[in-house]
Amino acid sequence: MHAVTIRNGSLEWQEHPDPTPGRGEVVVAVRAAGLNGADRLQVAGFYPAPPGSPAEIPGLEIAGEVLTLGPGSNRFAVGERVMAVIGGGGQAERCVVHERHLLRVPEGMAWDHAGGFPEVFSTAFDALFTQCGLAMGERVCIHGAAGGVGIAGVQLARAAGADVVATVRHPTQRAQVAEMTGATAVDPEHFTEHGPFDVVLELIGAPNMAANLVALAMGGRIAVIGVGGGSTTELNLLDLMGKRAKIHGSTLRARSLEDKATLARRVEQHVLPLLAAGRLQVPVHASIPMFEAARAYELFAAGGKLGKIVLRS
Repeated sequence: MHAVTIRNGSLEWQEHPDPTPGRGEVVVAVRAAGLNGADRLQVAGFYPAPPGSPAEIPGLEIAGEVLTLGPGSNRFAVGERVMAVIGGGGQAERCVVHERHLLRVPEGMAWDHAGGFPEVFSTAFDALFTQCGLAMGERVCIHGAAGGVGIAGVQLARAAGADVVATVRHPTQRAQVAEMTGATAVDPEHFTEHGPFDVVLELIGAPNMAANLVALAMGGRIAVIGVGGGSTTELNLLDLMGKRAKIHGSTLRARSLEDKATLARRVEQHVLPLLAAGRLQVPVHASIPMFEAARAYELFAAGGKLGKIVLRS
């Protein structure tokens, strides 16, 4: 098989041995693989793949067809359309995935949309509902709402009956996010005017944290799952204490097989029915051939995108 391969901080389209599935695993013929910020960090040498995932092949989410079943694998049949969050190695023609991490692709869903779904919607669902316990009727602020995880979070919160304020830097994208999701899309410089918030989903990082605490409602919760704007900040702990607030931090990639399987089942139960019914969208900014991955990474780094950049094989 061929795969996007990291060589001295650059990307090359190189040949690799075909993967072999172990017990409970399957080989997926990859049709689409979403591009994420963690992939860029891995290429730059700042976010190594977890044990068991290829160190030189990036890619955290895939969609494709089951090609080969490993010993003891019986949840899926050869040829079924599946998608998954994985530890790495997804930007390749073939990829090994544990069957418990796989989700079925809804009928009629295009490959590029399926390839851009698993990581962002799983991450947003876990942060909003598992960690922060977002409830119907609560008010939530989602920072960086034009990105993949952000726009997934806005849609999930809206579907759960929450009142959503979405911060978006670019005015044009602000209007697009509002039209697509029904959320109130605002300039991030003025988001505190729209509080107080029961939940804040933080995808930018340090620059927002002090203001997040000020804008938080009593008993509010903040989930930090992105730090693209910076990872170090100073907080007034009196604000945290006075609001009886909670700050959660999380990553998904390095979790155990069991943790990822549990999240996959929750997404399967609560999110896939919304996706199949057309109540969720996976906006794709660009779909680029996998062998042109370097161009896709440059487009990702340029910013200004709405939704996902997806590599297709």
